Amino acid sequence: MRVGLIGTGAISYKHAQAYKNIGWEVTVCNDISEKAGEKFCAQFGCEFVKTYQELCRHPKVDLVDVCTFPDFRLQPIEICAETKKHVQVQKPMSTNIETARKMLDIAHKAGITLSVVSQHRFDDSVQFLKKAIAAGRLGKILQADAYVKWYRSDEYYSRPIKGSWATEGGGALINQGIHQADVLLYLIGPVKELFAYWQLAALHKIESEDVVCSVMKYANGATGVIQASTSFWPGYTERMEIHGTKGSAIISGDRLTTWDVQDDSGEPAPIATNVASGASDPMAISLTPFERQFTDLGEAIRTGRKPLIAGEEGYRALELVTSVYRSCREGKKVDLGG
Repeated sequence: MRVGLIGTGAISYKHAQAYKNIGWEVTVCNDISEKAGEKFCAQFGCEFVKTYQELCRHPKVDLVDVCTFPDFRLQPIEICAETKKHVQVQKPMSTNIETARKMLDIAHKAGITLSVVSQHRFDDSVQFLKKAIAAGRLGKILQADAYVKWYRSDEYYSRPIKGSWATEGGGALINQGIHQADVLLYLIGPVKELFAYWQLAALHKIESEDVVCSVMKYANGATGVIQASTSFWPGYTERMEIHGTKGSAIISGDRLTTWDVQDDSGEPAPIATNVASGASDPMAISLTPFERQFTDLGEAIRTGRKPLIAGEEGYRALELVTSVYRSCREGKKVDLGG
């Protein structure tokens, strides 16, 4: 698979290394900063082009990977729909669900594959829990929570676009907590209703939230909480807790750290203590889940099936996040109809 990368910020280096590890080739890149793009090219041996339009039309590109801020998603998809190139976008899918819906519609009409990067679905811990919950090993799920109590420095937010509604779509939840929101939806199913509170600029000089908390009711009757923050120094490993009538499981970072289940049988739980987390360093994350997601995407394109994280999955995670924001703004319970 030949990949063209739009945006050569920090996450693009993770993507490029993962592509290299699975035998794919980054052939072309583009960045609004030519200096940044040339630096990326020097490391990965690809061609730099000055516009995203040129990249989306490049004959040596099969997949366009969009690693920009989330306000730039629709534009490359519109061109890729014409050139019939598949598209992968970094999370979140967009800053708003209206644009995300347009992205889905355009990709569907063009017959191209659209995927959203949410690599934590491919963590060993999450894959194990997906099977275990489906097999009833935890019994009926009663509660499913996610806690993302991270820290980001003032330097991280030094650019005015960071934490802005227009460019990033919000703060701690849409940028840091959306991974956990996606995994909860993957493991537990849709959220029916929620109520949330936020604190805008609690610590940082940003216009969006750096502390937010939501109480949720899932369609299956379980309840849950999502907490997200970038204000809690020094930053703590993110955690998901799943509680059922037969026992509980806790994921810390990317590892299953607790498996307390009554009369359990079946595949042994992959209990671990060495976790990878972006609690204080955004790049302290494992490459393996990226490699697995990209491999799944390649197989989906080859066989004509949907990837595990198709555009629709990215849309659902974004819908949950924006519903939390809506509740915070309006001070009301939001019905998602899940």
